[in-house]
Amino acid sequence: MRNASPMSLPGSALPVQGPATTPPPLPRLASAYRTLEHGLDMAFGAAANPLKHLGALGFMLLWLLVASGSILYIVLDTSAAGAYQSIAALADVPWMLGTALRGVHRYAADAFVVVMGMHILREWLLGRYRHWRRAIWWTGVPLVGLAFVSAVGGFWLNWDRLGQYSVVATADWLDALPILGASLARNFLGDVSLSDRLFTLFIFIHIGMPLLMVFGLWFHIQRIALAKVFPPRPLAWGTFLTLLLLALLLPVHSQGPADLRSQPTALALDWWLLFIHPLVDATSPTTVWVLLGLAFALLALPPLWPGRAREAVAVVYPEHCSGCSRCFDDCPYSAITMVPHPNAKPGMRLAQVNSDLCASCGICAGSCPSSTPFRSAEQLVTGIDMPQWPVNDLRTQLIQSLHAMPGPERFVVFGCAQGIHSQLQAPDVLHFKLACAGALPPSFVEYALRHGADGVLINGCREGGCEYRLGQRWTAQRLTGEREPHLRRSVPQDRWQVAWTDSGDEHRLAAALDDMRQRSRTATQSVSEESH
Repeated sequence: MRNASPMSLPGSALPVQGPATTPPPLPRLASAYRTLEHGLDMAFGAAANPLKHLGALGFMLLWLLVASGSILYIVLDTSAAGAYQSIAALADVPWMLGTALRGVHRYAADAFVVVMGMHILREWLLGRYRHWRRAIWWTGVPLVGLAFVSAVGGFWLNWDRLGQYSVVATADWLDALPILGASLARNFLGDVSLSDRLFTLFIFIHIGMPLLMVFGLWFHIQRIALAKVFPPRPLAWGTFLTLLLLALLLPVHSQGPADLRSQPTALALDWWLLFIHPLVDATSPTTVWVLLGLAFALLALPPLWPGRAREAVAVVYPEHCSGCSRCFDDCPYSAITMVPHPNAKPGMRLAQVNSDLCASCGICAGSCPSSTPFRSAEQLVTGIDMPQWPVNDLRTQLIQSLHAMPGPERFVVFGCAQGIHSQLQAPDVLHFKLACAGALPPSFVEYALRHGADGVLINGCREGGCEYRLGQRWTAQRLTGEREPHLRRSVPQDRWQVAWTDSGDEHRLAAALDDMRQRSRTATQSVSEESH
């Protein structure tokens, strides 16, 4: 059994142990962020909370940029002389359709950068970059650079005064690199006009970077099962309508045709995307290169920071694995594959765990049909299990601790250790902390009730806030009979309850427990009255 802080229960035969949790790097900031997230739960609902769908929002904004950019490319005159007029002519399209298209494209680019930054900040604040998440984090770092290169290149295609300023500033900035033997501004920018060949390069940069981002995002989500590439429909429509409203109320205009014979002044700068140019002006090209290098180094460092040692990964027991593939279907990180069973007849399969991808969440054990505690075997060995917190230990501690409780009421709480960190200290409560609520086989609810529990409370993370992505969803579906293994319908619904809570929701968990006590007493009273 892993080292963990036991919960002291009066009369318990065994201390109830659970998984250790890895605290976030800055607990107070993480708590403040959770408070903000919970506030948006109230405003938007947990299912449509934008802070819980930042990755999916990023994907949606990228698709929107690709779609709107493709239409803009159709109307773009790909020559340096005609580019400005072709883009400026969008303002003359009836019903402001051209203005809306251009504005949505620009504001979607701004929103993409903001969402990307918020996504990085959220994952860092919650400590989601260690162990099995390292590869996910590191594949995301280059995407930041690709996003900004693509965004800056988009301003060049307008070839207005702002685009001219950005091109010249970028050329001067690149000249600071020692690998370049000659000045880019001198060799590629003429005294009067821009060559069509160089303008074609601008187009290639602006189109090529998003294509690289699509491939990069594909690598980014390879270790994630059922990755969301589109947010919930209400959130998607709300985001699109917000961008459209901004495009109509604050239309994007060109800032006069480019003229290399003069230096642009009094420009309306997009500070989200073009901040690097004023930064170079305020410092020096070399300083900015050093700052960027340090920024990307800091982005790459978090997975290497010291933290709690990694938990043991799931173990498959071939003699007990039926090859049903439920663990394969439920794994949040695609850590399980199905291979031919080495000791069975042809066609039978065996689960196989990739230790590099396993999150040690135990969701696979909760999905295994052999994890039922009703098996007669004295030593419960399942098809797949967590060695540090096996299903057999859960069954043993549940039985022994229930029998040791003094009564007259006994309530069992199966809770996610990643959510509520405080213990439920009460003489009538037996609190089991699991790595994830999804690690609980649903049959344990019925098993606890049959062995003396007056009520069972299942406690998991709020919707969209699961540490292991899918634990809350699978738990809810198993309890309602939508997913196997499911809780039998014969289990009295007034004897069990669910509470979806995160860290900071201790009061909600306590309220749910009080409600469970009241429901149990009401049910007991009704049975007593009927017997008389």
